[in-house]
Amino acid sequence: MTNFREGNKHRKSHRLDSKLKSEINITPLVDVMLVLLIVFMIAAPLLSVGVPVNLPKTEAKSLSSQKDPLTVTIDSNGKVFIQEEEIAFGQLAAKLNAISENGYKEKIYIRGDRSADYGKILKVMARINTAGFENIGLVTDPINQ
Repeated sequence: MTNFREGNKHRKSHRLDSKLKSEINITPLVDVMLVLLIVFMIAAPLLSVGVPVNLPKTEAKSLSSQKDPLTVTIDSNGKVFIQEEEIAFGQLAAKLNAISENGYKEKIYIRGDRSADYGKILKVMARINTAGFENIGLVTDPINQ
């Protein structure tokens, strides 16, 4: 019988010594959050949509838009892009008709590189207009950038 009692005493003293501590260690959480912050700070400038072009600078005010419009880009070499996909000039109207959600009321923004041939930009704009689209805008950068 003495062995049984000694065992119980040993168990009780062991339970009192090994109480759980309810402390929260937030150091790993802070480390993860700092790493994520750095990753997003580096990645954010790289998320600009579209083909990289050097836009002309103007004093025009920016337009507010509820959703992203279709964007046609003419780079410095005269290549034409819809969003980020290069397209032949002859297929421009057909491709815009195929992907426009609002038909001819769709907003279409033209982004022309400042060193692109102005005549090429006008040809693209005229092709879009003769295809029936009337809501066309030119994209520029503000002067103070």
